[in-house]
Amino acid sequence: MRFEASRALRERAHAMIPGGAHTYAKGDDQYPEDAPGFIARGAGCHVWDVDGNEFIEYGMGLRAVTLGHGYAPVVAAAAAALPHGSNFTRPAAIEVEAASQLLAMVGRHDGAMVKFAKHGSDATTAAVKLARAHTGRDLVAICTDHPFFSTDDWFIGATGMPGGVPSAVRALTVGFRYNDASSLAAAFEAHPGEIACVMMEAETTTAPAPGFLAEVRRLCDAHGALLVIDETLTGFRWHNRGAQDVHDVTGDLAVYGKAMGNGFAISALVGRPDVMELGGLRHDRERVFLLSTTHGAETHALAAALAVMTAYQHEPVIETLYRQGARLAAGVTSAAQRHGVSDHFGVLGRDCNLIYVTKDPSGERSQPYRTLFLQELIAGGIIAPSFSISYSHTDADVDRTIEAVDAALAVYAKALDAGSVDGLLRGRPVAPVFRRFNR
Repeated sequence: MRFEASRALRERAHAMIPGGAHTYAKGDDQYPEDAPGFIARGAGCHVWDVDGNEFIEYGMGLRAVTLGHGYAPVVAAAAAALPHGSNFTRPAAIEVEAASQLLAMVGRHDGAMVKFAKHGSDATTAAVKLARAHTGRDLVAICTDHPFFSTDDWFIGATGMPGGVPSAVRALTVGFRYNDASSLAAAFEAHPGEIACVMMEAETTTAPAPGFLAEVRRLCDAHGALLVIDETLTGFRWHNRGAQDVHDVTGDLAVYGKAMGNGFAISALVGRPDVMELGGLRHDRERVFLLSTTHGAETHALAAALAVMTAYQHEPVIETLYRQGARLAAGVTSAAQRHGVSDHFGVLGRDCNLIYVTKDPSGERSQPYRTLFLQELIAGGIIAPSFSISYSHTDADVDRTIEAVDAALAVYAKALDAGSVDGLLRGRPVAPVFRRFNR
């Protein structure tokens, strides 16, 4: 493959855009040097870069495009809304329709309410603000095993990349571990009456241990804190009603986004009416400036979300994600066994949302070995920062992916035998997003 156009565009991008991209997870440091730098178009699960190279894509827009790129019913719905205007001085009627449809689909409280926004960070930060107002407390407890909740200071200050976040703000966030209820109990004991909410996903790559989520719910209730379930990834992927339904746990507040718009910018905060109404007009308490964004309820994005929900309710979207993910997982696992690398490479997570793990000869997680695997996958026509499947991945797409994985693992096995990626990796290794310095 040739990447001349991507390389030329990359130089221009870095001259004008910090990092060369508007999303860290899409940056050059996340991919090998021999990789497509810019995508020109997509259809289904296939994409073409600016050099004309074609790839099967996984991850699909950071897992936001679950139905497929350019999914016709969603595009048609958004296109039909656009000629009539996308933003007005007063609310549009579609806001009520979209709220009703979403609450019917995912609402877990009687009289649940919703506010729309453009991305998950807006909604999680709004949840934190509501929790603080509702409880009169300042601290937030986050699950430190979950990779990302928000671009805002309350979360970024607790990561390995806290530059620019005041130390006073960093001190307002405390952590606990997933599947370790005692660590959450310890946080409550260390900060009695101070924690406003617990922010977590119901599940990521590790399933909840029996009784763990119920104990989290109990601890929140016992200590007067709100439970916020971040369904940005799991909603519209684990189940039509989200991971809360799968695990029979109910957050006081829940956040949705990503696949909710199949690539269109839309997110939602859903929750208990007594908490949500603090951002409304029908109460006598101190007012909370909740979500109030100029573009939060653009008509075309809401139309896209309605079309997405219709697809999920009338087509076997979730069933397909699980079936095709299982097919992929089985093929990848078989390839790893065939090349004798199962102790150093494998897949984790639910079939609907797989990731892969790369380890060096000592069994430690390895960025150089991850880079080598990515490099070889790309050479085989696959872009896969994860193995997160979509509704548009066909049997043929999955089988072709397994063939590319098989070829990549043959090179991976050579690197393990040599004890190094030297001579096999072309260029520098990828790096974690959350790192304090670029070196």
